[in-house]
Order: sequence, then C-alpha cells, then structure tokens
Amino acid sequence: MSESRITVIGAGTMGSQIAQQIALHGFSVSLYDENPDQLERALRSNRGYLERRVDKGTLTPLEFDAAISRVEPFDDLAAALAGCSFVVEAIVEDLGSKQALFQQLDALTGADVLLGTNTSSMTVTQIASVIPSRDRVVAIDFFTPVLVMQLVEIAPAPFTRPEIVHRAVAVVEAIDRTPVMLDREIEGLLANRIIAAIRREAFWLVDEGYATPEAIDQAVKLGLRHPMGPFELADFNGLDVVLAIQQRHYERTGDERDRPPKTLEHLVADGKLGRKTGSGFYDYEPAKERSR
Repeated sequence: MSESRITVIGAGTMGSQIAQQIALHGFSVSLYDENPDQLERALRSNRGYLERRVDKGTLTPLEFDAAISRVEPFDDLAAALAGCSFVVEAIVEDLGSKQALFQQLDALTGADVLLGTNTSSMTVTQIASVIPSRDRVVAIDFFTPVLVMQLVEIAPAPFTRPEIVHRAVAVVEAIDRTPVMLDREIEGLLANRIIAAIRREAFWLVDEGYATPEAIDQAVKLGLRHPMGPFELADFNGLDVVLAIQQRHYERTGDERDRPPKTLEHLVADGKLGRKTGSGFYDYEPAKERSR
C-alpha cells in the first residue's frame, strides 16, 4: 500500500533525524514527543543540518522549505497518529517503556498500520508480546547519524506478516537508505553486535590497564580503517545509552565478560555522557555551543 502519513515517536537525536530523512523524500511526517521543549530542540537541530546542506549547494532553498514543512510536531499521541499508515518508534531503549508504548499504539491505530521499532538491543518478539496485533510489528533500525548513514537493518519476528516486511523495505528504499534484512531476529541485530564485540574488548583493555582510550581508538582507525574508534563512537552514541545496553546484556547472559566496564560506570555516575554533555572519554565543546 502507498503510505499516507508516517508518524515517528520520540524526538531525540535518532527520532528527529528519522523524521527529517523521511520528509526529505516527499513523505508527510508527524513527529511526536511528550516534551514540547524536546520537539522544539529537534526541529531546530534538523533545520541546522539542512541549512548546512543549502550552504554547501547539496540542497536547494525550495527543497529545504519543502522538507522542513513536511515535519509536523505533536505532543499529543492520538493526534500524532491520526491518519498515519506507518509508525516508527524511536524512544528510550527500555523494554517496559517500549511495551507500554506499543500497547498505546495498538489501541490507537488500525490493524493495517505498520508498527516499526527502531531498537538496537531488543527483539520484536519481546516488545510485541504484550499486544494482540503483533503480526504488524517489525524492527526498522536506523544507524546514527540518520541523515548521513545509509544502513537500515530490518528484522521481522517469526509472526510478522510478509507484507509488513515488504512495506518496511519499500519505505527505506524510498527515503534513499539501504535496507539489510535479517533472516532471524536477534538482540543487537548485525552491525551493533559486531560493534559491541569490539567495544567489549576495547573497554577490557582499558580497565586492565593495557592502553588508553586514545591509543585504542588510534589503533582501530589506523589498523582497521574505521572512521571512529570504539571510545569516540561510545561518546557519540551517549555513554548512558551504551551502559544501559551493556547492563541489559549482562542481566540476560550472566557472563562476567559482559559485566559493564568500571571505566564506563564511573563516567556515567559523574554525569559525563559523551558529546551531549561536553565530556566523556574525551572533552568536547558544550552542547549549547555546538547547537548554535
């Protein structure tokens, strides 16, 4: 079916950029967040991204105006869902929060509305287990920063209807992103599991005193040709997010190798969450200065 309006739930960095990427390619988007201030920050951030494209000549002023106008902010969930045929959830990586949201989505939308979850650490089976119409739920995991990165991993549950998967793939392709399909769902999907394995080893090397974060990042960038080292990437993603995912993984496996690293716990406890707070493994300009 042709998607009428797409609703993105959550106006954090991920959700706001998903909404803008969709709008850049002609879709009308409802961007929902319960916090009006967060919505305002999201729209301002997206405007800044696109203004830089205009300055570089990769986006025309007319394209800029059209893309900005297609994203409509809402702080009322029912209003945001009105008339939509496709939903992408991009809220906090917490199972209880996601399940509660999907119960609301199930009650507020018709059975033909696709419900996508942008999760990097959970499965559709876990999230959708609490709703009756779970066959319309699929994982649609964008890579950050969404306005730059091509990858979108798509992972259906065993019960996801085939047409739901086809629609997800069609939208991802329509917004100029590359869908990569999983044959079976698994927590962390593909790229994030590989990144997590590298990150676990990198954190262990630091905790045991073998090298500094700077040395490891340099080795990974020069030796493996990664654009960012594991500690730079952790700062970029948010150390609180990285820690929450690590804690969840450790709770599930009980494997001591998966225990959250002490270095990471100490930074988060000190409020040093990476780029968004201006300090993590590295020091950055204050967030308010970067957003100007």
